Amino acid sequence: MPKLGKIRKRWGIFLIFICLWGMLSGWVIYKRRMYIWLWDYIQGRVYNLFSKRQIAPKHIIFCFVDHFEPYFNTDDDKVAEERVKMWWSEYPRIASKHKDADGNPPQHTWFYPEEMIEKNPSLLKYLIDLERKGYGEIEMHLHHQDDTENSFRKKIIHFKETIGYLEKGKTREHFAYIAGNWALDNSRLERGKNYSGVNNELIVLNQEGCFADFTFPSIGQLSQPAKVNSIYYAKDDPLKPKSYNRGKDVKVGGSSYGDLLIIEGPLAITWYYFWKKFRPSIDDGNICDTYLPFKERVDTWVKCNIHVKGRPEWIFIKIFTHGCEDKTIPVVLGKPIDEMFTYLETKYNDGKKYILHYVTAREMYNIIKAAEAGLKGNPDKYRDFIIKPYIRR
Repeated sequence: MPKLGKIRKRWGIFLIFICLWGMLSGWVIYKRRMYIWLWDYIQGRVYNLFSKRQIAPKHIIFCFVDHFEPYFNTDDDKVAEERVKMWWSEYPRIASKHKDADGNPPQHTWFYPEEMIEKNPSLLKYLIDLERKGYGEIEMHLHHQDDTENSFRKKIIHFKETIGYLEKGKTREHFAYIAGNWALDNSRLERGKNYSGVNNELIVLNQEGCFADFTFPSIGQLSQPAKVNSIYYAKDDPLKPKSYNRGKDVKVGGSSYGDLLIIEGPLAITWYYFWKKFRPSIDDGNICDTYLPFKERVDTWVKCNIHVKGRPEWIFIKIFTHGCEDKTIPVVLGKPIDEMFTYLETKYNDGKKYILHYVTAREMYNIIKAAEAGLKGNPDKYRDFIIKPYIRR
């Protein structure tokens, strides 16, 4: 009987622990708003588990986008310029050490805030120089509030006219987009404050030449879509916010649908830090001082298996950073990012199982559209499939 009592006691302690852990997990799910996307994530995991086909080689199409904000937490022009100059001087040093299967260095896409252009136009010259040297491209970022359709449209036009591009012999027509404060399509209304104001934002973006949105994931935010680890079309309801919450997957043999293409980055529940936090963590592809780009994260991004339906051998990985935050600069311009590129080129560019392609946001879009059109083989051939390289004035 004493032994039976000990067994019951141990089982009782174990059950209490399970209950407490379950309560903690439930609180985390609620606090981090995982309930928005958890079901779709589980479905995706099950699909990947039962649909693994041995396809070789797999092409890893890797895109690094940057919410590039030189004036983050400062109004000082000198501080902002020093941050951008740091990129201008240090990024070539890192990137020139690395090459993908096509001979390209890592490509960075700087999503530059429209509202910052007039504050200090001279900052753009550093990014323009990096672009000319073949290290990436500049696209549109916007933080706005209480906008109308007309005021939002004016900001887009201002960006296209002042950023300094020509396309097809005239003012730039196309651009990729990241919504500031994760607030695409008026999706964040908190404490009486909105971070957009435009319920038909997808329609306006489409009309003004936006070819794709690169905002998500946005874990912990109301703006996070229910649909995860996907490339899909969203159709706008001009009377309601967050029309992109669901959509139609891009597939081989399909065609454009709705108003805007949504290109999501990886989102995964992981166990990296379990012995520190005693709960799973979330990897959303964010690179910063507290989320370093170590090897296990790279493997997780690949396993998220983001692809155009019907073309599983092309895996699209879009990670992001806020590259002008002082704590992040040593990560994205230093040893951690250098080691990430080395790991990508070592494990995911052997020419047999994997072939690596560093791409800009524009090139990623083009390759997605090539897959949709039924093209296959080496995706390097389709970097300029629809949207051609931008031409400087």
